[in-house]
Amino acid sequence: MNKKDLVNLISERTDLDKVVVLTVMSEVNKAIIESLSKCEEVKIAGFGTFYTKKREARKGRNPKTGEIIQIKEANIPKFRPGKNMKDI
Repeated sequence: MNKKDLVNLISERTDLDKVVVLTVMSEVNKAIIESLSKCEEVKIAGFGTFYTKKREARKGRNPKTGEIIQIKEANIPKFRPGKNMKDI
């Protein structure tokens, strides 16, 4: 299922206009991304938790040239499924 299919499904189940559903989905995505960029957790009861994890700096290798490069540390987004998701 892709975004378009999900919008259609929600629109049919709720009798809301597809434009409204798409707008709400986009705003939810933006809110989650904003919270994660501030290293805040986003908990959605019955669904799961979005959070960030710090990945330490490390050395890597350029696959084209074989040159060793330094990869800087970064906060990586993660997802922990809730109980309802685990029961699938």
